[in-house]
Amino acid sequence: MSDENHKNNAGASWWRGAAIYQIYPRSFADSNGDGVGDLAGIAAKLDYVARLGVDGVWLSPFFKSPMKDFGYDISDYCDVDPIFGTLQDFDRLVRRAHELGLKVLIDQVYSHTSDQHPWFKESRSSRDNARADWYVWADAKRDGTPPNNWLSIFGGSAWQWETRRRQYYLHNFLTSQPDLNFHNPHVQDKVLDTARFWLDRGVDGFRLDVVNFYFHDAKLRDNPPWGDRPRTDGAISDVNPYAFQEHRYDKTQPENLAFLGRLRALLDRYPATTSVGEVASDDPFGTMAEYTGGTNRLHMAYIFNLLSSTFSAEHIRTTIEGLEARIGDGWPCWSLGNHDVTRVLTRWGGTDAPPALAKVLVALLGSLRGSICIYQGEELALTEADVPFEQLQDPFGITFWPEFKGRDGCRTPMPWTASGRFAGFSEKAAWLPVAEAHRERAVDVQDSAPDSVLNAFRRFLDWRRRHPALRRGSIRFIDAPDNGLALVREDGEERILAAFNLSARAFAVALPRDWDVAPLGGHGFEPVRATGSIEVPAYGAFFGSVKR
Repeated sequence: MSDENHKNNAGASWWRGAAIYQIYPRSFADSNGDGVGDLAGIAAKLDYVARLGVDGVWLSPFFKSPMKDFGYDISDYCDVDPIFGTLQDFDRLVRRAHELGLKVLIDQVYSHTSDQHPWFKESRSSRDNARADWYVWADAKRDGTPPNNWLSIFGGSAWQWETRRRQYYLHNFLTSQPDLNFHNPHVQDKVLDTARFWLDRGVDGFRLDVVNFYFHDAKLRDNPPWGDRPRTDGAISDVNPYAFQEHRYDKTQPENLAFLGRLRALLDRYPATTSVGEVASDDPFGTMAEYTGGTNRLHMAYIFNLLSSTFSAEHIRTTIEGLEARIGDGWPCWSLGNHDVTRVLTRWGGTDAPPALAKVLVALLGSLRGSICIYQGEELALTEADVPFEQLQDPFGITFWPEFKGRDGCRTPMPWTASGRFAGFSEKAAWLPVAEAHRERAVDVQDSAPDSVLNAFRRFLDWRRRHPALRRGSIRFIDAPDNGLALVREDGEERILAAFNLSARAFAVALPRDWDVAPLGGHGFEPVRATGSIEVPAYGAFFGSVKR
């Protein structure tokens, strides 16, 4: 199928209820033996991805970059970094994905660039050049200190002194990641030009990095303190001083909504494209509702509530119900893991988490109202790798070691084969070490094992896409034991009861007296009879059709 036919044959709302597989290019597959994954390696493995039953892929950054933050510090928005290949390699990847019926979403990092970007090099050179106000510059206070108390997520002040301008510039992340000034309309125009460049090459949408960071308070007011104790939010550890502030002025500014409207208008000119924003906000439910409501903002967004270390049925239900109460006509995208947080099997199950937990978690994830993202390796029940300090690459982890070890443990190479020195990822030592514990869960081991986690993912995702209630229906919870969840999804004539056991002990869920529930099969979990209550085994799930 040609790219044009692929777009024309796709429903405009394909993204509602879609399952999207996140690929971290550096760690997925190395085609040229240099120890770093690349676009050609991804293209060669797309058949594997398609067999999972997902609707599309999200590619983390592959753009030209000095790699201080491994691609999230971009020096050219419209080119591929040589370590990943060429623009022609990207075009071939998109064509192959479309042949397989897969959509392609790519990361877009608009809030900041690399300090090696030509825009910043010009901006920092003087106070009166053509791009002098393309970044956020401010004078020092009279005592020479930064203009306010804003903090960088990666540690220390969010301001860095620049001797050429004798001013500070803002960086919410590394000092080598200066923030663009979105109050300047020319910056907005140029960013939209880069989005258009990739849409013209056939991408089906964007994952928008830190989408609520684009604008800052123009008055540069100090952030107030958070309160009595710091909070933990996804990748933000309570050892990080960033957690001590309420981030009222350094992000999530009202001006952002108008820019999102401009971006949506651009996307609407390209049929069947979509956007998913990463929201890291002090009011995640409110921001998610505001950013996805109506038809002139983001198509969908995700928050960090289910990416935190808090694991309980109560936390999951409270999160879903809390968002449902506020999101209105907005649309969520849920994930349990990504390239920024400890792998979910370790984060929620501990160091000895049973692989069966991975099976029930994908069933739970796929039963929530919204679209879903699955991070590479979750389908193999990969655990967090233990990367020693001397092999650490992540500047976030290096700064906060040893209390916070950074993000390298979830970014180690994908294990394709159990044998071989580098587990089939590469022919030489990879940029991060292969986790030896991952070998026994390699793709070739699980592929031919009917009861493997990999095949459980395939069965469930294939089954899910045949049930409209699970992809697009409404959601409501019914009471379940403390270690479980029970919910009802409904769309048209289809009403499905789903129950999940997140523990090693079986439990029963009582049904309302007037309910007639017939167990459904084909999803890969043990069939259970429903006669007034349903028995859910340890790390098990139940799906049944509720008759009216």
